[in-house]
Amino acid sequence: QVQLVESGGGLVQAGGSLRLSCAASGSIFSINDMAWYRQAPGKQRELVAHVTSGGSTNYADSVKGRFTISRDNAKNTVYLQMNSLKPEDTAVYYCYSSIRQFGTYTAYWGKGTLVTVSS
Repeated sequence: QVQLVESGGGLVQAGGSLRLSCAASGSIFSINDMAWYRQAPGKQRELVAHVTSGGSTNYADSVKGRFTISRDNAKNTVYLQMNSLKPEDTAVYYCYSSIRQFGTYTAYWGKGTLVTVSS
């Protein structure tokens, strides 16, 4: 079984910073894409940032210049450094990974970590 476990969420004032981590564990052969999504109350889940196995990244326009995604392939971990946080960044943040165990790649999701930004 593969598990994704997020950590690092919490309450922060506007303008502050948080760093999210997501570690994949279990029987893993390789990991392809990794990403962070978020879902605010009453809204659909949206892509925040994405990183390929080669390190290429892309970001939602709303977080460009403020958030940075990175990964440590040796630790099967993806990070999201969030700076200059705004109240509109408040959401549950979910980790996503495309993981190969034995055959094809399968999508896995973490359970989410809550980020609350106060004004």
